[in-house]
This record gives sequence, structure tokens and C-alpha cells, in this order.
Amino acid sequence: MNILYEEDGNFKVGSVMADNTTSFQIESLSGKRSKVKASNVMLRFSQPGLENFIPQAESIANGIDIHFLWECCPEDEFGFEQIAVEYFGQEPKPLESAAALIRLHSAPIYFHRKGKGRYRAAPHEVLKAALAGAERKRQQTELQARYTEQLARFELPDEFNGHITDILYKPDRNTVEVKALEAACALTHLSPAHLLHSCGALSSTYDFHLQRFLFEHFPKGTGFPPIDICNWEELPQASVSAFSIDDASTTEIDDAFSVEILESNNWRVGVHIAAPTLGLPRGSVGDTVSSQRLSTVYMPGNKITMLPESVVEIFTLCADRVCPALSMYIDVDCKTLSILSCESRIEAIHIAANLRHDSLEPMFNEDTLAAGKLDYPFAKELNLLWDLAQKLESDRGKPADNNMQQMEYNFHIENEHVSITQRQRGTPIDKVVSELMILVNSEWGKQIAEHGFAAIYRTQSSGKVRMSTVAGPHQGLGVAQYMWSSSPLRRYVDMVNQRQIIAMLRGHEPAYPKNDTTLYTTMRDFDIMYGIYGEFQRNMERYWCLRWLEQEHISQVECIVLRENLVKLVDIPLTFRAPSLPELPANSRVLMAITTIDLLELNLQTRFVAKVEEATCQV
Repeated sequence: MNILYEEDGNFKVGSVMADNTTSFQIESLSGKRSKVKASNVMLRFSQPGLENFIPQAESIANGIDIHFLWECCPEDEFGFEQIAVEYFGQEPKPLESAAALIRLHSAPIYFHRKGKGRYRAAPHEVLKAALAGAERKRQQTELQARYTEQLARFELPDEFNGHITDILYKPDRNTVEVKALEAACALTHLSPAHLLHSCGALSSTYDFHLQRFLFEHFPKGTGFPPIDICNWEELPQASVSAFSIDDASTTEIDDAFSVEILESNNWRVGVHIAAPTLGLPRGSVGDTVSSQRLSTVYMPGNKITMLPESVVEIFTLCADRVCPALSMYIDVDCKTLSILSCESRIEAIHIAANLRHDSLEPMFNEDTLAAGKLDYPFAKELNLLWDLAQKLESDRGKPADNNMQQMEYNFHIENEHVSITQRQRGTPIDKVVSELMILVNSEWGKQIAEHGFAAIYRTQSSGKVRMSTVAGPHQGLGVAQYMWSSSPLRRYVDMVNQRQIIAMLRGHEPAYPKNDTTLYTTMRDFDIMYGIYGEFQRNMERYWCLRWLEQEHISQVECIVLRENLVKLVDIPLTFRAPSLPELPANSRVLMAITTIDLLELNLQTRFVAKVEEATCQV
């Protein structure tokens, strides 16, 4: 005797070796012997033999009209033997009973399982809905297969148009498009970005990186709502004129300087900071927009400003205009360069000129200073500021001869052609600006703390820089306290601090009282977003470095070993891992051959060529 039984959801057959009433000892087709519970046995048969029973039963089952079988079923629960009688119209043979069982079991949409060998026909409405769902799934499967086939041929399905951004940057793995893309990636061994780029779905590799950043951090776009500027009270006009020092691309000119010789022959140095908070009070639309953006976003050849151009135009310290400003006047002893006093004012200041690095630096540098040349605009003023800057730096415990000279790289993008130029940092221009900014940020931070107002400070101890609402030393700068307040057109923290300074000078209540949650929220959000913006800027600089290598058709590059297999190109600010690099000491120079450049992954593959003469280079 043979039996048909169920095991793990499948039907199997075996020859009975022993019947123990509640169980059977059987032998399978393979000769394996096992124990089967009697409750798992569906039917017993003698013919046909084991080898042919399941194939013949399945053949009969395939010929059963499933819909007709469903119509033959009673409304209540039934066993497979009962429906076999109804369907075949006679006492069924073992093969027919097995065929009915297999057909019932293979159609869960039509027949709901109620026990071993027992079923119940799905109600009409339930069946209708289930069949509709199955049809949709079938169509989706066919659609997915078509998408996958097209993508694998590097053809973009028409249905993908308009959805590329979501598919790339926020893929929903439950959608047909994403499933098809993943399947095509597996077939082509390409990443989604590379595959879609090969299909022509990306306008450019540059756009891929920019749009990913905008998708995540500017989902509503980079435009601005209408922003009204509030009127501010008439300001007294300063008796001096000022000049700014910035690079050629700067439009948000936050700071300017003036120099005046007093009757005592001492100097009065003015540091003048743009004052947008006069027209953008706390809670205004402009303030809300700034608090959301938190900072201007920089990238080579482009930027996303914190404030709209129309607002920047009103407050930027542009030449030949009188601009509202928050000024600090520092009286300096003409002989010792010691600071005698500091006074802050809210005023209107005439901006005489906007000096630019590219035109000023050839005339105002260490060589011209040593030669005593004064044949350039504001030469006397700049010489005085240079002397003061050196004194300020020394007073901070940062003597000039111990400065670490670093290279700055400037990117110029025009019609997708990139040029990268080098500029030595720590020049007289840099030192004048940085030292005076450190001075005013430290001094205003001191005054705010002594006045009992809260503010957002930057502190550093044990090498760790953090933001705090409590004044504390910044060991790296060598000052007792330091807060950002000199770039209010570009950083929201500076706007917050400027409101506090202005309230202090006017004798008003602080714009942000102590323990104001806005201060803590701003501090936290700014710290996060400033890091994100900085990482994006570095990634875009890396992108344009790789573009430059392609543009210049460079096949070999000279690099400096930083550590282990990490190297930096000599001419541009690009670092990368070089697995083929042999073990060499830091600062060794090597020649690497470029094998591949990946503008989507922002990486390049290289091959070690040779070691060149050792040289120590500051990187």
C-alpha cells in the first residue's frame, strides 16, 4: 500500500512499511525510510506506482478549470474528496482525488485552507478583489521586467521621466521603478547613479551632486519669499570713510576698516560690520528665512546665499555708498601699538572703496612692506593696520615667525571650464583682516558677558572646539572669549549676536533673554548645518579637481605622501587613497598614473609609477 501525505506544505508519496495506527513507517522513492503521522496522510492508493503518481496527478490537476471547480464548491467548509465527487461526477479514482487536492491547494485565492485537506470557497466579493489584486501584480511584474530589460540596454523607460530625483535620492524599494533599477544594476554591475547616467537620465555629473544636496536640504528650492525691510531710526553718520578687503567674488561684504590720526598723534582704528538686523528684527520674515538657512552655502563657481540678493544689496558695505553699520573704534598708542580704549557705535558709514585680493595683493605684501613702497590705495592705512595686526597676534601668544603657512586654492568656473589657482595664506592681507576680526569678536564677547546678556560663543579647550551660550576661553586663538559677530550677512549666529550687541549699546532689553530656547536651538542647528554645508563644499571642490584632471588630459600626477596610502596632489587640493603605493615615509614625493576617474563617486584609481626626490612640503 502507498500513501499521499503532506509535509512542509508539499505533497509527497511513500510506500507503507508498517501501519502503527497513529503513524506510518514509509519508504520514499529515494529509498529513505521515515515516520509519517496518520493525520498528515491525505489518501491511500496502490496504483499507479510511486514514481508516476505525483506527475500524473499534477497533469490531471492542470486540466481542471479552476473557476468551474470554485462554482462546484458548497458555501460551507468541505474536504477535497467531496469536491472531487462533485467535479468528476462519480466516485473519484485516487489519481482524480489527488488531482482535486493539488488544484485546491494551488489556488489560495479561490480556496481558503481550513485544515489538512479541508477548504472553503472564497466569497464572491473577496474573490473578485483578490483576482483584481493578482492581475495588478501580474501587470506590475510584466512592467518591471520591461523596465529592467530597457535599463539593462541603457534605455530610459518613458515612465521614469519626472521621477529620477526621487528614484536617485529617496528610492522607495516598494515601487516598480526602483525594483527594476535594482535588478538592472545587478545585471550590469553598475550603481544606480552610473546606470541612470548611462541611460541619459542625468543632465550632468555636476547636476547629480548639486541636486542631491538641494533635494535633501532645500526641498522647496533656493528661492526666497517676499521679505520686507523694517524701517530703522536715523543713524548718525561717521566722520570717517572706510574700505573693505575681500576676494573678487564676494558680494556679501560684512566688514570694512577705517584709520584716523587723533590730535594726540595716536591712531583710531575703526572696524565696521554690516548691520542687517536693524531692518530684520527677531521674528520678521527675513529673520525666519535666515534661521532656516543658517548660513550661506559655498561651492566653486556658485553659492546659495542666506539672504536674498535684494536684502544683501541694502546692507552690504558696497563702495560709494553710506551703509548702516555696527562699528568698533579702537584707540591705539602710536608708539607702543597698545590698545588704549574701545568704543562701539551704531552709525552710518561711508564706504570709500572695496579692495579686492587679486588687485591689492601684488602691491601689499611682505616684499613691498619691507621695501617701504606706498604706491597703492590706502597704503598708509594698510601699513598701520599691518603693524597693529602683528602686535595683536603677538599679544595673543601667536608670534608671526611661528605661523604655519598654508596654501589656499581658488576655483574659477566659466562655461564648465575650471581653473584652479594657488594663494599662500597668512599674507599681510589675511593677517590684517583676521586679527581685527578676532579683536572685535573677542571684545564684543567680553562686553556682552560683562553686561549680563546671553550670546553664542565659540570655545576651545583640550583641542575641541564647541559652541556655548556661556563665555569661555578659545585656546587656539589665545583669547579669553570669542563669538562670531562679524559676518551677519553670511551666518545666522552672527545675526543673533548682533541683535544682542545692539540692544546692549542702546540700553534695551536683550533680544534673546537668558535661557531663551531659541539660542540653544540656533546653536544646535547651526553647528549641524555648518558641518553639512562645509562637507558639501569640500565634495564640490573634489568634483572640480577631478574635472580639472580630465579637462587637462593629465595621465600622471605628482603626489605627496600624507600617511600610509593617503596622498595629496602637489598642484591641486585633492587627496585620495593609493592602494598600490609602497610603504614610504610621510612627505615623500611619488609619481602616480591615473587609470580611471569617477565623477559620480568622486574618486580616482591610480597606479604607482615611481618615487621622486624626497621633499618636505607644507600641505
